[in-house]
Amino acid sequence: MKNLLSASELSRDDIVRILDTANEMSGVNDREIKKLPTLRGKTVVNLFFEDSTRTRISFEVAAKRLSADVINFAAKGSSVSKGESLKDTAQTLEAMGADAVVIRHYASGAAHTLAHSGWINGAIVNAGDGTHEHPTQALLDAYTLRESVHGHAALGKGLDGLRVAIVGDIAHSRVARSNLTMLQALGAEVHLIAPATLLPGALASRASSFSYSLDESIACHHFDAIMMLRVQSERMSASFFPSEREYSKIWGLNAERLSRLGENTRVMHPGPMNRGLEIDATSADSKNSLVLRQVANGVSVRMAVLYELMAGGAQ
Repeated sequence: MKNLLSASELSRDDIVRILDTANEMSGVNDREIKKLPTLRGKTVVNLFFEDSTRTRISFEVAAKRLSADVINFAAKGSSVSKGESLKDTAQTLEAMGADAVVIRHYASGAAHTLAHSGWINGAIVNAGDGTHEHPTQALLDAYTLRESVHGHAALGKGLDGLRVAIVGDIAHSRVARSNLTMLQALGAEVHLIAPATLLPGALASRASSFSYSLDESIACHHFDAIMMLRVQSERMSASFFPSEREYSKIWGLNAERLSRLGENTRVMHPGPMNRGLEIDATSADSKNSLVLRQVANGVSVRMAVLYELMAGGAQ
């Protein structure tokens, strides 16, 4: 595996192998000295053209725990803000000897362009490109679900028969696209629920079911997990739904809906959360919530990805 650009590039065996490696890496995060020498002498560049907290810090911690040198490159305040192109930036990083570049970009396809351009020889990891994909988020979501279902017996297993609902702003969500592909590859049923204006037909046709009503879906299905998506107001106009109040009323997860989901239905959110909009505090902080586990598992999963790409993980 040379790069990680899309969930669709990974077979079920690939995904299970990365999740199993992440399980081993999680033991490092429980040690007093949280270090492995695996990537000593390697340089990882976090190249972020969009703001990020969780993903950037998670990749930084992951690389450092594998003993790599880390360079954080933010577009704001850099030469990019002066008009430098992606090509010029990439060639600069290549000249500096970057062994891997973790890229987040506002343009869909930017990671693919970087990987196939010949501008840089290091491994490329897509940390989110426009509204296209976010494969490491899908990996950590799958890892978190597998951990919650199988516990210590998770090694080698998928998510066969698990029923997962993805709810909300699917049209603008790279997380939804990657999760739909990856969870299905692991054997899960994926159900999409959103306002009609935020549910693309191309994605709806691939799901086990789709609906424009969260209440109807809860009544018709027993979900093992429900993943609430952030309303990405920065990527849309007001025409996608009438008001935030109405969105919350019809598609938001609240205490009443949580009580109807089932005692063991897991609650997930890729973050950052708009509390009171797509999810209320009761749901986000409930015993069913896996939100903090998702954050914690992000480090282990990204350690596994960097290991796979840079340290000769199974080819």
